[in-house]
Amino acid sequence: MLKIHGILVHYALPSLIGLKFRTRQPELQIESDSPSELRHRVRAPTVATSGQQSNGLTRRKSAPQSAFVSTQKSGSARIVYRESVNSSSRSDLNSPFWLSTWFISILLAMAVSFFALAIYLFLTLDYDYTSTPVSAASEGVQITYGSTIKLMHERTKFRLHSHDVPYGSGSGQQSVTGFPNVDDSNSYWIVRPTLDSSAKQGDTIKSGTIIRLQHMRTRRWLHSHLHASPISGNLEVSCFGDDGNSDTGDYWRLEIEGNGKTWRQDQRVRLHHVDTGGYLHSHDKKYNRIAGGQQEVCGVREKRADNVWLAAEGVYLPTSGSK
Repeated sequence: MLKIHGILVHYALPSLIGLKFRTRQPELQIESDSPSELRHRVRAPTVATSGQQSNGLTRRKSAPQSAFVSTQKSGSARIVYRESVNSSSRSDLNSPFWLSTWFISILLAMAVSFFALAIYLFLTLDYDYTSTPVSAASEGVQITYGSTIKLMHERTKFRLHSHDVPYGSGSGQQSVTGFPNVDDSNSYWIVRPTLDSSAKQGDTIKSGTIIRLQHMRTRRWLHSHLHASPISGNLEVSCFGDDGNSDTGDYWRLEIEGNGKTWRQDQRVRLHHVDTGGYLHSHDKKYNRIAGGQQEVCGVREKRADNVWLAAEGVYLPTSGSK
């Protein structure tokens, strides 16, 4: 009987970049009692026999370099193929790990670089770049005499505004309104002390202090009197006078909401008119014609939520050190 035991194993060991393969040659063992049977059944690359080689296999092929042939007892033949590895595969197996995985190394390096960049941007970006001026007011900058500021109505976010346009009713003086846009130069007011005050530029302003607000463009003073406002019929608020012409109708008492003692950007304040007792007030009632889209500013004698204002944009002079 001819017994043939064959084992065929293929190994695929792709490298991480080139998909090179290392192959294992099959190992074949043949045993035969008769050379004639071996001649009919086996066509092997290499044959080694013990006994009659001239009457045995007549066709020979060169065996691979790594093939190993051994003979056993008489009348039998054994052909053995050992694992054959080409030179390039051996060099790949013996190469350093980092050299055979350079592509993965580059990807990892790029990932680490992008992660580091994201952390850097997260830590260095200014989070207030989309904030409104109200958010920026959390710094609590001191408001001093001589500072030029904008006053923002807390509820509607409109700025206290004036322009060289007179009222068509009431006193006929320069009108005062609430303006919706931030970037308007007619919304700047200079903080001034009263005529009989000894305060000077750079002094801080305590709650309860009487101040004046001068319109920067027209040089007139924020003013009020008993004339009726155009829309709601409350106390009219206007601009009146000039640098050398001012009276008590321009006096407003600063009332800071909460526990604040001096006026800062983050303080919610009310301005209480000394002569009429009305609080500087605004609401969402708007003009249709001359000041279309702008809302009415007037005076009311009751404390309301619409009486509250905040210092917003402006040029804030540093404190002089006096209390």
